[in-house]
Amino acid sequence: MRFLKNILSVMSSLRLLRSFLMVADSGSLASAADRLGLTQAAVSLQMRALEQEFGGALFDRSGRGLALNGRGRQLRPEAERLLGLYDEIRAGFVGEVGLTGEVAVGAVVSAMGGLARVVTVLKRSHPRLDVRLVTGKSGELADQVIDGRLDAAIVVELGGRAAARLDWTPLHVEPLVVLAGRAAGGRQAEALLAEAPFLRFDRSTPTGELIDRALAARGIAVKEFLDLNSIETIVELVRQDVGVTLVPLLKGADWQRDLRLRVVPFDGEEFVRHVGVIERHGRPRADLTRAIAEHLG
Repeated sequence: MRFLKNILSVMSSLRLLRSFLMVADSGSLASAADRLGLTQAAVSLQMRALEQEFGGALFDRSGRGLALNGRGRQLRPEAERLLGLYDEIRAGFVGEVGLTGEVAVGAVVSAMGGLARVVTVLKRSHPRLDVRLVTGKSGELADQVIDGRLDAAIVVELGGRAAARLDWTPLHVEPLVVLAGRAAGGRQAEALLAEAPFLRFDRSTPTGELIDRALAARGIAVKEFLDLNSIETIVELVRQDVGVTLVPLLKGADWQRDLRLRVVPFDGEEFVRHVGVIERHGRPRADLTRAIAEHLG
């Protein structure tokens, strides 16, 4: 009887932790209740019980919504790790094979299309996998992985403190290329960049910094025209002969076969963009990361 009571107590705690993560994700008791199929009052009672269990408030209730406070941010990755372990144990006992559970994965905009295709394939093979996709800049996504809002993210390789706090799984490299419209004729890379209006990718990103270093290394002074934060938008403007650009050759892009584009190599092996998966140390969802890497690498 004592063993049964202990099991029931553990199950109750797991339910509280799942509700806690749902509230943390949604920032609202009402929204979390809808997703959990419970009343708002029931979820509120669960959070109060969990806060009593951990000896203090887990949320900042001073604003319009609910945001994790320091104690809550500390609990979140541990709750995710515990629930992930439970899902793996349960899958082994009930005969489930493959990926299961709730995961949140981010990607830079240029990688989101590929990630979405991979997730579609994984969902067909693993119907009990519940995936939420988020897009953003590499630095923003890294912050969300560090504080537990994301399980993993596909980003451009980072440096500094963020890189030191995360595990990195390389996927592929993307060399820089010059893109020009067909009206630009047969001029070489340096002439195209120096003479035509330049469509620049966001300087505040690792990719933008790489482009700046590449231009400086070759001593190319461009004629600044527009600064945009979407490679896809830049490519479309190039198709319309608005200007030229220097961007990574995106994996899966079919630019060479596009009759409205000229793709000109930008010599220099050091001018490549490294793309990979980041996750917290300890790899709470290493199974998912391996699956993504296998499909995208």
